[in-house]
Amino acid sequence: MENKNQKFDVIVVGGGASGMMAAGRAAELGKKVLLLEKNKKLGEKLKISGGGRCNITNAEEDERIFLQKYGTNEQFLYSAFSQFGMKDTFSFFEKKGLPLVVQARKRAFPHTEKALDVYATLLKYLQSGNVTIMPNVSVTKINSEDKKIVSVMCGRQEYKAASYIIATGGVSHPETGSTGDGFLWLKKMGHTVADPTPTIVPIAVADEWIKVLAGTSLSFMKITFFSEGKKKFSKTGKVLFTHFGLSGPLILNSASQVADLLHSGAVTATIDAYPDTDLGALEKKIIAVFDANKNKMLKNIFKEITPPGTAESILSLLKEKIVPETKVHSVTKEQRKIIVHLLKALPVTVTGLMGFDRAVVADGGVPLSEIDTKTMRSKKIENLFITGDLLHINRPSGGYSLQLCWTTGFVAGSNA
Repeated sequence: MENKNQKFDVIVVGGGASGMMAAGRAAELGKKVLLLEKNKKLGEKLKISGGGRCNITNAEEDERIFLQKYGTNEQFLYSAFSQFGMKDTFSFFEKKGLPLVVQARKRAFPHTEKALDVYATLLKYLQSGNVTIMPNVSVTKINSEDKKIVSVMCGRQEYKAASYIIATGGVSHPETGSTGDGFLWLKKMGHTVADPTPTIVPIAVADEWIKVLAGTSLSFMKITFFSEGKKKFSKTGKVLFTHFGLSGPLILNSASQVADLLHSGAVTATIDAYPDTDLGALEKKIIAVFDANKNKMLKNIFKEITPPGTAESILSLLKEKIVPETKVHSVTKEQRKIIVHLLKALPVTVTGLMGFDRAVVADGGVPLSEIDTKTMRSKKIENLFITGDLLHINRPSGGYSLQLCWTTGFVAGSNA
């Protein structure tokens, strides 16, 4: 345990991507650095990022195009990116023995495709600068007076430094420790904190058959998402059809994963209207309904084999293959099989997410107008630097979030 009165040059609160970069950079410049992290280990969110593969940056060569992805914050970021941009991220990791590889949509990953290797590289960076790392320590209070931070409290233990970097992250993935503590401290110190835009949003689709069902809600459906035709994940639950697409708990909880898929290509989905009935059993059920209604028209008995309120809409998907006025006894075995397969895999073409023009990872935080973005220093507290997800920057997925962490962490570490 540290000597209680030991003085540091820089204290970094939060050991995620931007905190590790900031602490490593300050130490590389000869500073005595203390890194406080409330989890048992550093980099918990980093280790799960990009589905465990870690989309480390985006290899967009044109900095202007790159910075346009940050929306209205573009003009604030030129100075920070001129100090540490996308190319610097490549050389930083490659010099440390972690080559990167560029995949679809210019997304860059470690060559090994392991987020753990990114974490290990940063950990070595901290160790080479003799950063004092204290995991499992929660900061309970930040003491400030006269526009300066004087110390941070971890329970009864007090730590002091000349400069402080807060890198506690935002509120996405709370299971990794991102519980918004930093926002509370920054508010107390006089910063504005914008509320985060949720990533939990409905999904927009192109399909007319879905829009026709606006207002219909089905309680037990299974939806499977595909990226470029490859199956990615499935979820079962309640689906609400709307005039723009799909909503309801099942969809909302899939949105952040769908956002990630949208950055790697075309996203489609299928809805299984009878998730607990296999193809054979569903066909038997349909045969029974058909046998009982041999002389009726297909369109008049269709509601008996489809979920409530969906008959007309689903029947419209069959128009090419079966005339709705066909008498049930004239429906061929092949046509019956088409109906069965359709009910197990209703087609969905995803066009995007609702609620914001691009898929946001999670914004919210301190507006850049309150930060000197040449240094990442707070304009309100003179020895405070703020990095990463604590900044209110709207951004798409595809490497832009982590690049923001590397840039703001490096700049804060260089100037603290």
